[in-house]
Amino acid sequence: MLHYLFTWLDKIYDFPGAGLFQYISFRTGMAVILSLLITTVYGSRLINILRAKQVGETVRNLGLDGQIEKQGTPTMGGIIILLGILVPTLLLAKLDNIYIILMLITTVWMGAIGFLDDYIKVFKKDKEGLAGRFKIMGQVGLALIIGWTMYFHPDIVVREQVAKPANPTAQIQEHHIENQVYYTQDVKSTVTNVPFYKNNEFDYAKVLKFLGEGYEQYALLVFMIFVIVIITAVSNGANITDGIDGLATGTSAIVGITLAVLAYVSGNTIIADYLNIMYIPNSGELVIFAGAFVGACVGFLWYNSYPAQVFMGDTGSLAIGGIIAAFAIMIRKELLIPVLCGIFLIENLSVIIQVSWFKYTKKKYGEGRRVFLMSPLHHHYQKKGYHEAKIVTRFWIMGILLAILTIVTLKLR
Repeated sequence: MLHYLFTWLDKIYDFPGAGLFQYISFRTGMAVILSLLITTVYGSRLINILRAKQVGETVRNLGLDGQIEKQGTPTMGGIIILLGILVPTLLLAKLDNIYIILMLITTVWMGAIGFLDDYIKVFKKDKEGLAGRFKIMGQVGLALIIGWTMYFHPDIVVREQVAKPANPTAQIQEHHIENQVYYTQDVKSTVTNVPFYKNNEFDYAKVLKFLGEGYEQYALLVFMIFVIVIITAVSNGANITDGIDGLATGTSAIVGITLAVLAYVSGNTIIADYLNIMYIPNSGELVIFAGAFVGACVGFLWYNSYPAQVFMGDTGSLAIGGIIAAFAIMIRKELLIPVLCGIFLIENLSVIIQVSWFKYTKKKYGEGRRVFLMSPLHHHYQKKGYHEAKIVTRFWIMGILLAILTIVTLKLR
């Protein structure tokens, strides 16, 4: 909204400083600052409201150090994160940009699913919360919205290099770099980026190339399947990682910074040409959303770092996971998620391995056996006697290393 206001002021009245709102970098910086102010200043007020409403965490005794002391700590603090994301985005981003619209839908959609889950746990006194099948249905519903829009919306295109046209048209653009001339065209495509691969691109449609002629008609189906798997996996991974103070929040902030960098280079034609990566028109606006996301996560850490004054609950964890997945899909970097979100992946795998091995050994030997002392993985290290603050710090360090590796893949092929 402010973008439109100051653009109008600059055009009509030549208002001093109004032109700054034309720059993505300026609006991103403002989004970070505003998000930090909202989460830190108003976060304490929301915590007091949650405490007054007795919206406290119910802790099951799993034999972990310091666990019982967390009983009654306010939960549903993800509302703070949601406000820290939505308000700066609505004020500073271009609201007619389809990528921004999809990210706003993702934030509200996943936040609503998480809020409903927390509400059932806290106010209905049902420890199981929202049934797992309904969570999955919500995640799949969001994936269908994103996948369908990405596939059909006319403003969602990629810029591909084409041969020199015999009859140039307005849609084909000529570029001059280092005395070389090449031509590009903005087209609808199911192409995405692939890490560690020379040509750096992969087309979902070609997954079914073995079917022979006409396989392209199934491109939407393949793309939808990938989107569903990515969104459900990452949102559940963030949810599982949210087990000790500050772990999911700090890890998500690191991921958010990396996604902001990737969105900026993918949405800037000059940098994209220099790095020889896919240029995605209009996607640069996502950097502002990423700035608000990072600010919200860092601001929430003010209260969520050890010892936590508030927990984000599923309201926050499902939302941040869905946001990360949807964001990566929109900038065509979703195949980097196993690297970038390695912490989420490891936490997810630790649960899958633990449960699968326990069931297998129970069926085979009559007694279930465990790979880890406890899953998810962060609880394993707690059982080994590590303080949760040390576990969180070391996971953050691993997250930073994975983020650097993700950025390096832009040129490492």
